[in-house]
Amino acid sequence: MSDTQILVENILNALAAGITIGCIYGLMCVGLGLIFGIMKVVNFAQGELLMLGMYVTLYLFGSWGVLAFLGPYVGPFVAALAAGPVLFVGGALLHKFLIARVSGLRTSGSLDEGHFGQLIITLGLSLILQNGGLIVLGSTPQAVRTPLSSRAWDIGPTLADATIFLNKARTIAALVAIAVAIGLYLLLEYTRLGRSLRAAADNPTAATYMGIDVDRAYRIAFGLGSGITAIAGGLIALYLSFTPFVGLDFVIIMYSGVVLGGMGSILGAFWGGLTIGFVQQFSALVLPTQLQNAAIFVVFLLIVLLRPQGLFGRSAERA
Repeated sequence: MSDTQILVENILNALAAGITIGCIYGLMCVGLGLIFGIMKVVNFAQGELLMLGMYVTLYLFGSWGVLAFLGPYVGPFVAALAAGPVLFVGGALLHKFLIARVSGLRTSGSLDEGHFGQLIITLGLSLILQNGGLIVLGSTPQAVRTPLSSRAWDIGPTLADATIFLNKARTIAALVAIAVAIGLYLLLEYTRLGRSLRAAADNPTAATYMGIDVDRAYRIAFGLGSGITAIAGGLIALYLSFTPFVGLDFVIIMYSGVVLGGMGSILGAFWGGLTIGFVQQFSALVLPTQLQNAAIFVVFLLIVLLRPQGLFGRSAERA
């Protein structure tokens, strides 16, 4: 195989990997974007919610064996989807007993709109979940075992006789992520609940006068954002190992994706995560793995410099 063929094959495989990983990153960013877009809360514990989604998937399919009867091909994906409702409940409870104290109508009109309290509480939650996970779950790297993680579809020969390899677990996970993102979009756009959430996001005071329980809307939004991120975590767990501190690696990607897409834009958050996936995979062609996050930040800074409102800040204010 010539040098040109090798280069073309590497580029095509980076493109394929960027699409599949980027779709999962996009779903991950949508969870954070949903919380910020509706509640205007910057949640620094979002990475730990992702981590909890990974462990819920692991225990539902592996250790507890609740979904083991579905087999190693279907069971892990169902477990990843089941992590969503579990973390939805957990996120709703977190909002009721903690986040609601420093957000919403309670803090409207205050000097800082509750942002200082939100910063302290979410950072504290992050540390508690990290170290609590270390105590309860241990520091040994875990993984959700499925035969699909080590298998790939071969597509080719294509351009310049290059062959594209699609990891089966990652490809199916990307399709699941797209389906969940579309489902969320339809929920927000065409249901009464979605209209209530968007009204609470646009003008909480006016929404209250229209009979909308804004505090309940925020609780649902925080629960949805937690559950969506947990599903993304479960999908990532199908092809990557993880520990209780894995959230630190992904929270950078989440915030970069949300800012790239445009703060407050749900649709933009997905495209921002997809962009991060492309940047990460293409940077691997020329940079060592340790510098992939540096490449992400370079693109991030360029976008902030050239288009501060984000890639989709104008065209998709709020999906």
